Amino acid sequence: MALGSAADSYTARLRKAVHRARIALRKSGVDYFRGDGSDWIALAGLLLTIPAFTWGTVVMPAWVSPAALVLPIVAGGLLLRPASLLGLYAAAAAALIVESVVLGPYTAGPATVTPGTVLVVAACGFFGLLIAQFRARVGVPWRRGGTMLFDLRERIRIQSALPRLPKGWHREMALRPAGGQSFSGDFVVAARTNGGRTLEVVLTDVSGKGMDAASRALLLSGAFGGLLGSLPPHGFLPAANGYLLRQDWDEGFATSIHLVLDLDSGDYELLSAGHLPALQLHAGSGRWEEMDTEGPLLGVYDGAQFDAVKGSLRPGDVLMLFTDGLVEASGRDISEGIDRLTGEADRYVASGFEGAAWHLIEAVAKDVNDDRALLLLCRQA
Repeated sequence: MALGSAADSYTARLRKAVHRARIALRKSGVDYFRGDGSDWIALAGLLLTIPAFTWGTVVMPAWVSPAALVLPIVAGGLLLRPASLLGLYAAAAAALIVESVVLGPYTAGPATVTPGTVLVVAACGFFGLLIAQFRARVGVPWRRGGTMLFDLRERIRIQSALPRLPKGWHREMALRPAGGQSFSGDFVVAARTNGGRTLEVVLTDVSGKGMDAASRALLLSGAFGGLLGSLPPHGFLPAANGYLLRQDWDEGFATSIHLVLDLDSGDYELLSAGHLPALQLHAGSGRWEEMDTEGPLLGVYDGAQFDAVKGSLRPGDVLMLFTDGLVEASGRDISEGIDRLTGEADRYVASGFEGAAWHLIEAVAKDVNDDRALLLLCRQA
């Protein structure tokens, strides 16, 4: 009896395991393919258009072409789930068969089902299915998908906005994504802390470029914006490093430079996580100085330490932070790119660097296939 009870218990556990596996398979496969939400109203409406087009092709061949079936197919790709879309395609295929039978064999008439017509309808159906599968995977309707991307882009832009500075200071930033896209792997977060007396700015370059790095940049910009000002300045980069490590991304490292500037005295500290050095223009000598500080990349190993380098901005001085897209190029050393950047920046010394950030990117890295960001802080004389 005990042996039979054990067998029954084992059978029950096995059935539960198979049931769970079926549920997991359905969620990962069928549910993914079908998508969420009801689309029966859209499906019914589109199905009604197919016999209407078929009737029009047969009765009014001069006005309705067999290729008109691409219209409900394209609309279905935008409105229907992939599984529903297959039903619409089956109806369209049946309509083509009916039209070819009723209209007779291929002739040169305006309403004849030619092999080219079949290929056009099939191609539209293929691309419509790709669009529907993409929508099902992303989980957004086509009417709101573009709005969502626009909102995300605006969030990045707003988060990268620099706060207003007191009289005697000028700041500006320019950011250009790779390939002319709307999203970038470079971003800036900034805030005035310590009662508004301190400006903290973090310029970050996420691994990858363009759309490949944009999703990670969006997530990190929100997290870094929350950390900035909530922690002591020397605690920001260690906290950011821990956050990246917890994400466990395949390509999860980033470089970052953190500026902590006293707006009263002009004294500042720079902390770097594998980032390129900042450049300071000394108004007295007219020379650029590299403010280099050591520090490991973010997201590489736990317990990383970040040491600060100190400096001071006197009236007329300029501090420039930038990402590698402005100075890196194949077959050229970074120092040559930095020399070119500072050489172009010298042209704006007399004008006070008003509007210089965007023009500097245009001058030194206009057609570079990499994200580029440049931040200028000027203490006016």
